[in-house]
Amino acid sequence: MRPNKILAVFKYKDLRNRILFVLGMMLVFRIAANIPISGVDIQKLKEFFAANQFFGLMNLFTGGALEKLSILMLGMGPYITAIVIMQLLSLIFPRLEEMYKEEGEAGRQKFNQYARILTIPLAALQSFSMLKFLQRQGV
Repeated sequence: MRPNKILAVFKYKDLRNRILFVLGMMLVFRIAANIPISGVDIQKLKEFFAANQFFGLMNLFTGGALEKLSILMLGMGPYITAIVIMQLLSLIFPRLEEMYKEEGEAGRQKFNQYARILTIPLAALQSFSMLKFLQRQGV
């Protein structure tokens, strides 16, 4: 791509704001992924991930945040889990499916808001479970 085409993208305020927001969030995520949780022996943690292939793969999915046991160690996992749970709940409760399909954009926004709310307790549960598991492993 030529530089003048890249600069032309920034002429549109909405597009420029979206690009800057994404770049800003990427920067915040990379910084927060390097802030470790206190009280963890990093050397034991690295040995644990080197010895366990499954958790090595999980570490890969979180962009290395799991190996550093950072405040963002779960990545997008809780949100994705919340979306899956909401989809399954829409099969059980027809009202949720109606809201998503028949109410249009407002219904989808409400559905996504419920998923975001569900993400918070899921993140707390997943992080607590992960920390308890790692404590049992001696990390």
